[in-house]
Amino acid sequence: MYRPHVKICGLKEARHVDAVLSRGGNEIGFVHFPPSPRHLEIADMMRLRAHAGGRALVTVVLVDPEDDVLTRIAERVRPDVLQLHGQESVARVAEIAALTGLSVMKAISVSQASDLDAFERYEPVAHRILIDAKRPKGSQLPGGNGVSFDWSLLDDLPTRDFTLSGGVTPANVMEAVRRVRPFALDLSSGVERAPGVKDEGLIHQLFDALDGADRTIHHTSQRPSA
Repeated sequence: MYRPHVKICGLKEARHVDAVLSRGGNEIGFVHFPPSPRHLEIADMMRLRAHAGGRALVTVVLVDPEDDVLTRIAERVRPDVLQLHGQESVARVAEIAALTGLSVMKAISVSQASDLDAFERYEPVAHRILIDAKRPKGSQLPGGNGVSFDWSLLDDLPTRDFTLSGGVTPANVMEAVRRVRPFALDLSSGVERAPGVKDEGLIHQLFDALDGADRTIHHTSQRPSA
């Protein structure tokens, strides 16, 4: 039976963490980026991280973070994964992994086939790759925009060992699973009733859809290491 690794990002309340984990979510994400409606301060991330305990991987999303921010988050929040969603270079990704000793997931933004050239560049230094849609014109947010992209662009990637993000919702998650067959899915705005406001009903709809997904699909990738 194939069900992708599921990460719900931009969580801000303990009850939503519980909703995700009660349905078998594998990973929860907190955003530390002030322009985002999903932004959390370090103290709030610490509280939710403690609430989650060891029930799932914990990821902190950052955008072009400075070393002092990285150090504070690594020491105080103690996430399993740092998700880099800015313009971090290949060298900077490697530097962050070495500085923090944490797994690093690098997000790359896609709207056309040539954008996937970044996958090959970052794969040697990032523990995981997240593929997202490019942000709409005028948006300050590197992710969580609710925008999808042409999934057929992923057909020629030699691996399914990536996280698919960008516009995935309870309504299209079965299509994403069957069409793309990614190792992991990442949702944020797709389970919100307003920007930054998670909806328990949509969270449950997502997992209901996944529970009904085609169980004949097989997947050979391994669980990402923390």
